[in-house]
Amino acid sequence: MADDLTIQAISAYKGIYQELAPTPNIDRIAQEGMLFYNVLSTNAICGPSRASILTGNYSNVHGYYKNESGGKFNADLWTFPQEFQKNGYKTALFGKWHLGSKPKGFDTYAYHNAVVQQGTYWNPVYNENGENRIEKGYATNLTTEFALDWMENVKTDNQPFLLMLQYKAPHRPWRRDTVYSSLWENQDFPYPASFNDSYKGRELTAGDTEMTLDYLTRNDLKLTPPPDLEGESLRVWKLYGLRSSEVVKPDSLNVEEGKRWRYQTYIKDYLACVKSVDDNIGKVLNYLEENQLQDNTIVILTSDQGFYLGDHGFFDKRFIYDESIKMPFMVRYPEKIQQGSVNKMLIANIDIAETLLDLADIQNYPDTQGESFAPILFGKDLSQWKESVYYHYYEFPYWHHVQPHYGIRTQKYTLAHFYYNMDQWELYDLDKDPNQLHNVANDPAYNEVMERLTKRLKKDMIHYQDYQSLTNFKTITDTDFGAITKEKN
Repeated sequence: MADDLTIQAISAYKGIYQELAPTPNIDRIAQEGMLFYNVLSTNAICGPSRASILTGNYSNVHGYYKNESGGKFNADLWTFPQEFQKNGYKTALFGKWHLGSKPKGFDTYAYHNAVVQQGTYWNPVYNENGENRIEKGYATNLTTEFALDWMENVKTDNQPFLLMLQYKAPHRPWRRDTVYSSLWENQDFPYPASFNDSYKGRELTAGDTEMTLDYLTRNDLKLTPPPDLEGESLRVWKLYGLRSSEVVKPDSLNVEEGKRWRYQTYIKDYLACVKSVDDNIGKVLNYLEENQLQDNTIVILTSDQGFYLGDHGFFDKRFIYDESIKMPFMVRYPEKIQQGSVNKMLIANIDIAETLLDLADIQNYPDTQGESFAPILFGKDLSQWKESVYYHYYEFPYWHHVQPHYGIRTQKYTLAHFYYNMDQWELYDLDKDPNQLHNVANDPAYNEVMERLTKRLKKDMIHYQDYQSLTNFKTITDTDFGAITKEKN
């Protein structure tokens, strides 16, 4: 799992970056297995999405709603790694955890434990089985080294293993490995189709955020601070850009040129981080092959959610729009999954735990809200599969000022209700408007669709035990559940 890795950045999905920034090792998993197009996060923000993957439940059940003031993940809850461990698997976690509480279900772990568990790209602090240690080097490489060393130690134990390899990259602030410090220096990347989104018809939602490219800081854009700054003065200088009045750009550029300069800087740094992730995935795949482990090892590549790469003029995630809720997802299982197969059924992140347990033939564990899609991997038809995926985002106003909202994503439509200090509905016809630019919620031609989908939404909310009053939802947003760590962000 990579953090904030989005399908637009993976060349297997045939996006606009595939020629300039291919991902051959990630693509290899798709080519030798099954590529999924519609695996969706149910709350597109790091901690809550990870909690849903681990528990197979929505935020309203596992209680981890948001990153900011969201507290810690409840370590007493059941998670699927605990079940693997109980059934005789060697288990390990390396990389980003970002849930505050001590990991359970792992024989060994080393997770990022600095910058409120976001971690740093260079010389990161890892919590290694309860002890904090600084490891010298680049985080993506170091996390892989932990994993390879562990596999080397357990490969002769004649026990099955579960390895969760969870990279910090390509999360903000997008620091490159030195080998890619000048990559794409003299090249310009293409712009996404919705780069100049005007937010017409969505002025109060998509048009009122703090996650447009205008909010990239000097630190994000890798500007060099004056040599005499230190301490708090240096911190303030680096964070310039967080406010709407602090747009960062060279003085010689006009507004539009400045926006494009920020995008080019950002996209190159982001994709250079992805390049390192791809390199390291290649190391893992090669290790499995060299040690005759590939044929009986299931390999899954995913992320905690998607991310905006200038789409709608944004960076970050959070919205129900496709770029942020779509998780890259691919599975390789030699001789079991047809090579080069593709699936476009609607799948939620809460379905992952059930599926992994099903693949391992592990039974008799607590109920979850998810469903196994293992039969899909083997080419079987699931005629009774879900018609929609329910979504609910709670965090506001920090960070990025995205209005709390709930909704559903079907094969043809996205429906959302923004509710915190407004009553705004959005509807997108994905066949006619795949970039989700035209809100047709108030278009009389879609009255029947709105009526049908709002009924479907209510049905899903009841099914997932989230049919509550708006007052209750707003209370969750307003409640300070505590910090993920004692460290300040």
